[in-house]
Amino acid sequence: MDFSNFTIAIVGPCASGKTTLAEFLNSKGFKAYSVAQEHSCVTKLWSKKNPDILIYLDVNIQAIKNRRNVQWGEERLIQQKKRLAKALEQCDIYIPTSNLSKEQVCIKAFEEVLSILKGEGR
Repeated sequence: MDFSNFTIAIVGPCASGKTTLAEFLNSKGFKAYSVAQEHSCVTKLWSKKNPDILIYLDVNIQAIKNRRNVQWGEERLIQQKKRLAKALEQCDIYIPTSNLSKEQVCIKAFEEVLSILKGEGR
């Protein structure tokens, strides 16, 4: 199946797995891209390219610290999630990644995208 004209935007807090998931979905033939919405006050930055699907990856502070050497804490995560609130409300797929491996996140997202394409999701 040709997915090359099908666009997927991926948003979420820092270290939620956006880049990894975008690379995986691109390897499967999708046009997937991560959006640095968590750093922008433009609440609908993710919508600028009019994606077919919006994926929201969530993560908690402990998982962030396990994944990256960050010097910030819960306050910054709360700020990022406020900036992501509109995207969370409008996402097609929501995946909490804190307790999942990279591979599990990729497989779960891929399966949910395929479900939407088959008309089973959303």
